[in-house]
Amino acid sequence: MQKNTLRGQLDLSELMKDLSNLTCHVRVPSFPSVLEGFLRNLCYFDTLLIVTYKKALKPLLIHPTDPAEQSQTLRIYLYQAYLLDPVFNSIQQGITPGVYRLVDMAPDSFEETEYYQTCYRNFDLVDEINILVDLDATTTCAVSLGRKKAVGSIRRSELNNLRTVFPMIEALISQFWMAQAGEFVERPPSTGPLKHALKTFAQGVLTTREQEILGLLLKGHSSKSIANELGISAGTVKVHRKNIHARLDTSTQSEIFTLFLSHLDALDRAS
Repeated sequence: MQKNTLRGQLDLSELMKDLSNLTCHVRVPSFPSVLEGFLRNLCYFDTLLIVTYKKALKPLLIHPTDPAEQSQTLRIYLYQAYLLDPVFNSIQQGITPGVYRLVDMAPDSFEETEYYQTCYRNFDLVDEINILVDLDATTTCAVSLGRKKAVGSIRRSELNNLRTVFPMIEALISQFWMAQAGEFVERPPSTGPLKHALKTFAQGVLTTREQEILGLLLKGHSSKSIANELGISAGTVKVHRKNIHARLDTSTQSEIFTLFLSHLDALDRAS
């Protein structure tokens, strides 16, 4: 396959050689590293993460496993901020396995959220592509490919490359997980997804509707998007937003985000 910075059409003979090599590693711990090399021949990326998500557990980082390659931002994401991430929430909502750009998964005001401004933006990415594979009824693997500004957004040819080989990648990742899942130590159960975290965060303070709206705000939905999601008017959403600030004694989304992270810290200490 082409080794240039921006990948073009696939060379079938090279593709088969690379797939054969990847298949040979499917039952050994080196599979994630070999998969990274394989994907680099299909699509340019600056960063790669392989993470599994399970409903009752925090995300499990499969690759890279070297602590030196794990930034503070990544650790914040894995232990707390993942609850507000478009990938996690798309999986929770039952997204079909496949290849997706983050921009196509994220709510309309994602870049205006405190999660984006204080956490995700620190990854310094201009584009992110996610390869989603269902491992079993409750567990999904996400291979996230991040691109920085120097190269720009993913090209259509690269996205087509990934989608062409997705059925094979899906099968090989599933086989790897069947063989190697026991080698990875799962983290302790978290207190649950966003709905439960919000319920305990604002228990006895917000109404059920206000909790719903707060969750959608934190994930990056605008008032218009929330109105569409809940079947109410944008004006009603604005009234609820005003009431949320009054009840929580806040004036900005930043203050709510800080309170929410502090609440997650308290839940972790109590678990």
